[in-house]
Amino acid sequence: MPEVKIQLAAGTNVGLIRQNNEDNFVVSSDLGTSEWLIPQTGDYIDLGEYGALLTVADGMGGANAGEVASATAIETIQAYFVPEKLAKALSDDDSIQDFMKSVVKEADLNILKVSKDDPTKEGMGTTIVIAWILGDKAYICWCGDSRCYVFNKRIGLIRLSKDHSYVQELIDKGELDPEYASDHPLSNIVTRCLGDVESRSNPESRVYQLHHGDIIMLCSDGLCGLCHDEQIMDTMATFHDNPTECKNELISIALANGGYDNVTVALCLIQKEGEEEEEQEEDNIASTVRTGVITRRLRFGLKVLSILLLFLAIAACVYYLKFYQRAY
Repeated sequence: MPEVKIQLAAGTNVGLIRQNNEDNFVVSSDLGTSEWLIPQTGDYIDLGEYGALLTVADGMGGANAGEVASATAIETIQAYFVPEKLAKALSDDDSIQDFMKSVVKEADLNILKVSKDDPTKEGMGTTIVIAWILGDKAYICWCGDSRCYVFNKRIGLIRLSKDHSYVQELIDKGELDPEYASDHPLSNIVTRCLGDVESRSNPESRVYQLHHGDIIMLCSDGLCGLCHDEQIMDTMATFHDNPTECKNELISIALANGGYDNVTVALCLIQKEGEEEEEQEEDNIASTVRTGVITRRLRFGLKVLSILLLFLAIAACVYYLKFYQRAY
């Protein structure tokens, strides 16, 4: 197995409209040390035996409730992602994903308990997305519409998570073009979250095989809800080799696009020694959403072609009518 090194960056911003930040995040560069710190040197660091972890939670509920829900989720993550508990989960891919789902479900129960003990927090909830970088794989677990992407200069931008949202359900039914999802008036409605008193959390998970040059990105919808994937991809391509600058620029474009939500971004840049010059094969992404400049340009070209054909058809009808009138 190639040696894996990583660079990390993460940050959050309250945005331009809201008074408080209901987003929370946590990053560990080495789960074997139980230290939850973001390295500030900008250098690559060795990936330890227990890997690295990135988590983003987007709280809901208004006032201080959303912030409490997301903080409770983060605290649960920190309590369970410790060496003595991780060692039991490292047997295979399935056990790792089962462990991650169980931790998310525990966070759900903890949020419900806090809400029950404090009536002022009733109705609070949070989304969550986790990326566990372990060996040469990334294990992704999520509940809600906070997202995980991977960017690589060879394959572009790929979404590794799939939103639990009303809009995503419309897309799945073929009733909405994915291009218009972020502009839909009901894009903020989530269908799964932590803290819902009417239904238990139902997280999903997947495994992604890491490649040299990959950037794993987690974000709240304060980024992906305000910035089209093309903007995100262009930014990650420009600042690919500097995760800190990339994180800062992604937050800046979200603010420039309105900044009406809290925005949180966490990045992990992957270096796999010995793979730098090898050709990389794209993963099977049948269950993911691939985006990029080519897709958007193709759609734009098809729209232009459709308009042109419609114009020609109208012109032909007008010409025919004039010819018919002259003939009779």
